[in-house]
Amino acid sequence: MSAVSDPSNLHNPSHARSVSLALSRRQFLNIAGATTASTLMAAPLENLFIRAAKGQSTQGDGYGPLIPDPRRVLDLPQGFQYQAFSRTGETMSDGNWVPAAHDGMAAFAGPDNTTILVRNHELSPHQFPEVVGPKYDPRCTGGTTTLIIGPDRQLQRHYASLAGTYRNCAGGPTPWGSWISCEENTSTPDQDPAVRRRHGYNFEVPSRLLTPVPPEPLVAMGRFNHEAIAVDPNTGIVYQTEDRTDGLFYRFIPYQPGRLQAGGILEALKIKNQPQAITRRGIPMGQAMAVEWVPIDDPDPPADTVREEGFAKGAAQFSRGEGITFGNNELYFCCTSGGQASLGQVWRYVPGEDAEAGGVLTLFVESEDYDVLEMPDNITVAPFGDLFVCEDGWGFTDQYIRGISTEGRVYPFARNGINNYEFAGICFAIEPLTLFVNIQTPGITFAIWGPFSTI
Repeated sequence: MSAVSDPSNLHNPSHARSVSLALSRRQFLNIAGATTASTLMAAPLENLFIRAAKGQSTQGDGYGPLIPDPRRVLDLPQGFQYQAFSRTGETMSDGNWVPAAHDGMAAFAGPDNTTILVRNHELSPHQFPEVVGPKYDPRCTGGTTTLIIGPDRQLQRHYASLAGTYRNCAGGPTPWGSWISCEENTSTPDQDPAVRRRHGYNFEVPSRLLTPVPPEPLVAMGRFNHEAIAVDPNTGIVYQTEDRTDGLFYRFIPYQPGRLQAGGILEALKIKNQPQAITRRGIPMGQAMAVEWVPIDDPDPPADTVREEGFAKGAAQFSRGEGITFGNNELYFCCTSGGQASLGQVWRYVPGEDAEAGGVLTLFVESEDYDVLEMPDNITVAPFGDLFVCEDGWGFTDQYIRGISTEGRVYPFARNGINNYEFAGICFAIEPLTLFVNIQTPGITFAIWGPFSTI
């Protein structure tokens, strides 16, 4: 059994680097340890804002104008095709109905040239349809579904893989082949009669899980408004964003890398010499800031106070932390409403040589123009270097997937032709080259393919 396919190899931290190097091209960007991800991410963003700073046009043609879909589902450039599947309300292979509110998602290489998608459902209690199976909280309908996609991009199977959780928004893949699904809600039975258990946790879902198992919250990773995670494969440290305007940026140092259930230490980022920094405004772009990490002594408090403890100890606030990616020994994360214009920020964090070293934080980009970047949410890097961004316009305007070329030009790649609800869960599979994405409402997953590398 290879180092990648055997999770027990990660129990010894000395194996972490060999695991990251063993990742195949097919797992490129689909697994959080891909070593080139943030290098590719940096070039389009850097060039985009160089162009903007010089007053040059940031608009590009991309793959050409979007062609109206006669089915009024998905507008794409000439030459691109899509396959839609796993719609809300359809019957899945396990007899359950497909839940609603498709959200965060990752693609994993499966057996026999299949692609495995693990997909979140951002559902609150008693929303339709409920999944039959082991549940964390019997009153909650959030969770994940797993989809097996053949090399012909046709759906082979789909089934429930996590149930009974609350508003599973985003998450992230791990180097050992699982999906961490994050709850974006901190309800407790004491303050919300709609639930029977505490919420605000992460849950781990193995990508090759065939049937759901009783869900176990990863309590030590903290109880807060989770959004997304990324794993540093060199150390096993898990970085976490919090979707609140006064949220923090966290890291979880596991006692046993690769075994998150074994517990660990939760910490929040503090900018050195700037205690309780409010990063939404007033941070110069490109200024490298040394950081340190403050411990969270109570990661599972009765009330939603994890961020309050961290801030009291000097941790920095970030405005609605969202998508996150790690690669090339550095990390990027989006703050959807950050910046003077509240149009979004992208931060770069370079860890120190070990857990004791603080690392360096830089405000990489801050949007001041709707035409440059509007509220970046889910974000992924294509194998050919372009960024693909799901902008979160909250349903008030047309919803697009925007591409950002390596030359720094923004172009429309897809438009939601059904309604004004957001795209989510954007990710790539390599063989065959396919972009997967969801329209959250009415809940549809798409495979998109075409002449991606011809720009």
